Amino acid sequence: MKQITVMEKYPVFTIEIAKNETTYRNVDEILVYLKSQIEAHPVATYIGEFDHYTHTKNLEVGEVSENIKDAKNIICCFGKVLPKPEVLAVRPRAIGVAEMAESFVVSFLEAPNPDANAAMEKWTKGIANV
Repeated sequence: MKQITVMEKYPVFTIEIAKNETTYRNVDEILVYLKSQIEAHPVATYIGEFDHYTHTKNLEVGEVSENIKDAKNIICCFGKVLPKPEVLAVRPRAIGVAEMAESFVVSFLEAPNPDANAAMEKWTKGIANV
């Protein structure tokens, strides 16, 4: 797992997992795994999924890299305190899973909560299960 800056301002954690390093065969199977991790977490709450690939492909102006075969987000929240209304701007969290020809790329925006980052990092590393 590495941390990068996307578009010169977004701190993102990302990992690329070769398809031969995991038993998961597609994005949907990975989302089932991630949902089980969210539901088992003592604080995190599962919110839903977003099919970014289909959404973008169906837009008249939509563009998807030809290297991306599928791309979805799973959305959850780790919020256990709400100290001020502005905190809503950094919630909920999303983990993106993109299928490439020979790998899956999993990424998430750095959260202000270190425990949330640690959990999401553990879950994403768990996709490589061989």
